[in-house]
Amino acid sequence: MLKETITKVTHWSDRTFSFRTTRSDSFRFNSGEFVMIGLKINEKNTLRAYSIVSPPWADYLEFLSIKNVGNLTNELANLKEGDELNVMEKCTGTLRNDFLTDGGKRLVLLATGTGLAPFMSTVKDLDIIERFDHIHLVHSVKDSKDLAYFTELENVFKDSEPDIHEILKDKFEYTALVTGAGDERINFRFLKEDDRVMACGNLQFNYDVVKWCEDLGMSEGSNRERGQYVIEKAFVDFNTF
Repeated sequence: MLKETITKVTHWSDRTFSFRTTRSDSFRFNSGEFVMIGLKINEKNTLRAYSIVSPPWADYLEFLSIKNVGNLTNELANLKEGDELNVMEKCTGTLRNDFLTDGGKRLVLLATGTGLAPFMSTVKDLDIIERFDHIHLVHSVKDSKDLAYFTELENVFKDSEPDIHEILKDKFEYTALVTGAGDERINFRFLKEDDRVMACGNLQFNYDVVKWCEDLGMSEGSNRERGQYVIEKAFVDFNTF
């Protein structure tokens, strides 16, 4: 288990926050993957699965979380710079670029709540940017305050990652939906049969995505066989809302 140091904490709302840590030289991952992280609570190591927000090329790790869903999130929400975080070295997950078949020109990323986390890494993955002609990220939340990274996504990382901005600006589209303000929930009507789709959200949303994609004749991708869509199943109930 690695010990990383907290370098930045951002509270987006009373329900969501993110935190950045150092990254050990030995830590390797692919965009879209998650890792077990946690803290020692009452003399026991408490770990949960978190998608990695930062891209594979970054020299730091970043995570997005909800608050008040158990002892671990309560402790994580109180992190400050200089604190330590436990990080397992093994990463996994189904939201992998290499689980999708070739041929698609547009990559559609569908997220609810903190299901946005893996796609923050995906949209800055240089291999993915090069592979697709168009990348459309759709993020749905109940309250506009929960639109984490909204400004960065709106301006396509112009201020935070100017080099990424230059290669992504002409092919990236961002749609924010606030259901509590009357926006329609994410739906499948804009999906096309030649799209490639990644989804990360609550359990019912994931079921809906599977049905949408299969109605279009798409197959699900995995480490055994590539397909036209992938969804994250491992920890949706904890990591999204």
